[in-house]
Amino acid sequence: MKLGKVEFCHFLQMLALFLCLSGMNQAELTRSRSKPYFQSGRTRTKRSWVWNQFFVLEEYMGTDPLYVGKLHSDVDKGDGSIKYILSGEGASSIFIIDENTGDIHATKRLDREEQAYYTLRAQALDRLTNKPVEPESEFVIKIQDINDNEPKFLDGPYTAGVPEMSPVGTSVVQVTATDADDPTYGNSARVVYSILQGQPYFSVEPKTGVIKTALPNMDREAKDQYLLVIQAKDMVGQNGGLSGTTSVTVTLTDVNDNPPRFPRRSYQYNVPESLPVASVVARIKAADADVGPNAEMEYKIVDGDGLGVFKISVDKDTQEGVITIQKELDFEAKTSYTLRIEAANMHVDPRFLSLGPFSDMTTVKIIVEDVDEPPVFTSRLYSMVVSEAAKVGTIIGTVAAHDPDASNSPVRYSIDRNTDLERYFNIDANSGVITTAKSLDRETNAVHNITVLAMESQNPAQIGRGYVAITILDINDNAPEFAMEYETTVCENAQPGQVIQKISAIDKDDPPNGHQFYFSLTAEAANNHNFTLQDNKDNTATVLTKRNGFRRQEQSVFYLPIFIVDSGSPSLSSTNTLTIRVCDCDADGIAQTCNAEAYILPAGLSTGALIAILACVLTLLVLVLLIVTMRRRKKEPLIFDEERDIRENIVRYDDEGGGEEDTEAFDMAALRNLNIMRDTKTRRDVTPEIQFLSRPTFKSIPDNVIFREFIWERLKEADVDPCAPPYDSLQTYAFEGNGSVAESLSSLDSISSNSDQNYDYLSDWGPRFKRLADMYGTGPDCLYS
Repeated sequence: MKLGKVEFCHFLQMLALFLCLSGMNQAELTRSRSKPYFQSGRTRTKRSWVWNQFFVLEEYMGTDPLYVGKLHSDVDKGDGSIKYILSGEGASSIFIIDENTGDIHATKRLDREEQAYYTLRAQALDRLTNKPVEPESEFVIKIQDINDNEPKFLDGPYTAGVPEMSPVGTSVVQVTATDADDPTYGNSARVVYSILQGQPYFSVEPKTGVIKTALPNMDREAKDQYLLVIQAKDMVGQNGGLSGTTSVTVTLTDVNDNPPRFPRRSYQYNVPESLPVASVVARIKAADADVGPNAEMEYKIVDGDGLGVFKISVDKDTQEGVITIQKELDFEAKTSYTLRIEAANMHVDPRFLSLGPFSDMTTVKIIVEDVDEPPVFTSRLYSMVVSEAAKVGTIIGTVAAHDPDASNSPVRYSIDRNTDLERYFNIDANSGVITTAKSLDRETNAVHNITVLAMESQNPAQIGRGYVAITILDINDNAPEFAMEYETTVCENAQPGQVIQKISAIDKDDPPNGHQFYFSLTAEAANNHNFTLQDNKDNTATVLTKRNGFRRQEQSVFYLPIFIVDSGSPSLSSTNTLTIRVCDCDADGIAQTCNAEAYILPAGLSTGALIAILACVLTLLVLVLLIVTMRRRKKEPLIFDEERDIRENIVRYDDEGGGEEDTEAFDMAALRNLNIMRDTKTRRDVTPEIQFLSRPTFKSIPDNVIFREFIWERLKEADVDPCAPPYDSLQTYAFEGNGSVAESLSSLDSISSNSDQNYDYLSDWGPRFKRLADMYGTGPDCLYS
């Protein structure tokens, strides 16, 4: 088998260590008389074996157990009388000892990275007595390391960043590899770093693993990311060492090393003159290769004839300059504007000022396009006044509008009828003169707000709107009246001159100097002996009594006409009637009762008493209705008439009674007394199934007569109703058996019976009993003759 270069080096290394350790293990067992050993009952002796540790090479791959060392005692004469025992870590499972020779072997492959040493205890025993001949001694088996672990980057792969344009030697990141081999023995764990990929842009420190920049002026805009492969190799990087690799992604971060630049030196945009204020006219952008805050810009208009008409702001998301309108455009006034706009970085890095100014200029020309505009009124709001007394056709005012375009098209006027639904006004289509079309009433609507439309004659789609507020002037066309509906009362015990009501008036008109009302009694009421009126000169008046001794039973209500005049020109007046009721008052003058009937019936009942009486009447009515209903129900018969449908019920027992000895069967007294039931009729309130008969006491009669009469009565009832089904049935009442007066009624013995009972009468009962007559009769037609 051919060995590779690395495997051959490992083999030589292991062979040298093995030979060295074998010599050490043989020499480890040394005699020493320095320490005595005490044994019970004997004189003191000295210890004859002492050692420190054994060494064994890890990763032994042989088939035979690996020899570790040999234990030997001076007491052992080689005659087999001494037995060696091994205990402690790995004893018997990993390490075994030949109890005769003391040879120690390892039976398993050992790995120093799993356990670096094992602590064991050895003892020599007398084979016959099994007693120690040497004291128990502790020793260590140390696992000797070999280079069997490659370096590993536990934190890899790595990512790092470094600013672009960084100088050579700028630290980027440090990588670290670990080796599981023994760092205290040889060079197995001594690692050096090297770069396999990423040159010539980056380098790595061999001992520390620090990655640094190796080239100056690395530009992010040219290449912003690099992939590095770093190797860590043990054995100080010598041949035969083991190695591991990791990747490092280095990203160049941005710096502000690129000034903004407009792609064009000038721009031109066309906008219609009808564009509303605050509308966007154009968007321009200066290119900047940087990103993030380094690409943030500000725009401003530094020169031009549109400084007050336009403004520019920055869009934070796109870093565009947004040009908007500040004032309305007018093609007829100015057809174009020129703007000088500057774009500059907001965050400038002084290190790169040498690259040039971090700003740029461009020219923007804005062309205003002519638009067919609607007519424009000379005023946005017209204010007009008209008297409410104006006649139809009265001129109120005039509105004027013109076409702002160069064509100056004639204008026609109209009123938006949505703002003048009642059509109070008209407008002359050519002159714009507004006139009244209906009589006006200020009290209905004091101000009319209408919209006047101005349309171009050549293009009626172009419509301008003007707003007119027409105020209606007031005239005195409404008479005054009471301010409210008064409820005036006067007490029966009122004294002369007592104030019973204070009144006021209202007027729908609105005179410039306010209202002034005058109150007085009408001519026919001026000389009344009951009440008088006093004008308070403050648009109010007071009603007073002129006498005492008002009585409800004489007159309960007084009507006082009051004359009210306003101060308009011409003045208007009205007569309003004040209703005054005479009332019974308490000591404080508060009205208690104002009805004349209440005075006539002072002992009248209260409301609660009336309610109680009404409840009693209703209760009596309910009781009467219940009694009448119950009497009507009692008048209905509880039994059926003879014409009603009544049928017997079939009751089947399927057994025979025990005669008179059977005390639990049917009561015979019911059959003996059937003659009293012939007039009994079925009750309406009893279900016609099994009818139980009453048992009054009567004189006993022969049993055969009882049965004959019972059957006869049932026969008559069945014959009365020819449409009724044959509900009759042969019923067993247990009125038979041994010891019975009627003896047996069973048909089982009828053929051979010598009974003197005669059943010939069955032939006379009609066709329904023919079968019984044939069975029990003795006539010539008898079936069993």
